[in-house]
Amino acid sequence: MGFRCGIVGLPNVGKSTIFNALTKAGAAASNYPFCTIDPNVGIVPVPDLRLDKLAELYQPDKKTCTTLQFVDIAGLVKGASEGQGLGNQFLGHIKEVDAILHVVRCFEDENIIHVSGSVDPVRDIEVIDTELCLRDLDTLDKRLDKTEKLAKSGDKLAKEQLPVYQKVKQALSEAKPIRKIDLDEKEKEILNDLQLLTVKPVLYCCNVAEKDLPAGGALVNIVRALAEKEGAKVVVISGQVEAELAELADSERESFLKEMGLKESGLNQLIRIGYELLGLITYFTAGKQEVRAWTIEKGMKAPQAAGVIHTDFERGFIRAEVMRYEDIVSLGSEKLVKEKGLMRVEGKEYLVQDGDCMYFRFNV
Repeated sequence: MGFRCGIVGLPNVGKSTIFNALTKAGAAASNYPFCTIDPNVGIVPVPDLRLDKLAELYQPDKKTCTTLQFVDIAGLVKGASEGQGLGNQFLGHIKEVDAILHVVRCFEDENIIHVSGSVDPVRDIEVIDTELCLRDLDTLDKRLDKTEKLAKSGDKLAKEQLPVYQKVKQALSEAKPIRKIDLDEKEKEILNDLQLLTVKPVLYCCNVAEKDLPAGGALVNIVRALAEKEGAKVVVISGQVEAELAELADSERESFLKEMGLKESGLNQLIRIGYELLGLITYFTAGKQEVRAWTIEKGMKAPQAAGVIHTDFERGFIRAEVMRYEDIVSLGSEKLVKEKGLMRVEGKEYLVQDGDCMYFRFNV
């Protein structure tokens, strides 16, 4: 899987419309708050022209993309952490996602009700951040009481955890998401098992009117300024346009995007920027049986990359045979790459590069 993305936002910001368009999963969409009663999950293939080209060259029995998972929950409202609305019931469903896609309304439309009566991206973002902070605070308080008792009894691990938990509680109490505070690697590791929501990186998805594409307009610029301060990323999407695009045949989509002045679809934009945000890259395995894309973290060494396929590959790793995608494509076959001496044998310290085509040797 590429990565998992949890979708949050206020009611009527276009969350479910965008979810429908991106995943074609058919979640309910209506001009009423709380129309998404159950969490919706959609899994979409990650398009990659390199994978398509390798499939052309290898003519495999099977071509397998990496995937992106979206989890859409009911719209959150002010007071959700105290039981207002329906969104709080489903926050647990995004605990295990890799990133949060925060859909922000950046369009005016008197026919679509705004729960706060007006469009204000900063206020709307703060409402969601506050509710997520309160949810995290509740999770942390349950752990903190137990940790304090253990620390007093002399437990070594609890003594390490306690100051980190107290530091984080202070921030959450001020409605400050954990991603906005300075944490070292040890502190981040201590927080890992709590699966706190505000630790996760955020991708702000500005839902705009068709006329504001592709730049986004004044409201989007407000979100960009906020995102820059916290190191978040921004994508600009029109839910209306994406819904129209989703109904078109593949052959019609490229011309439709050109007419709209867009270089890529909203889905492609989300994937590209999401990979940047999370520091992800893709490598490939290729042969007659299957050509497949694999997503890993940038900076992974060959054994860990092999472990993404199967833990036995990492445990028994011997070496990796590596070819550059560009060499395979330019020469036209794996055979010619080998004849030119361009296939490399790499060991346990090799840092896998984006686009590497790899074959792993291992002991069972």
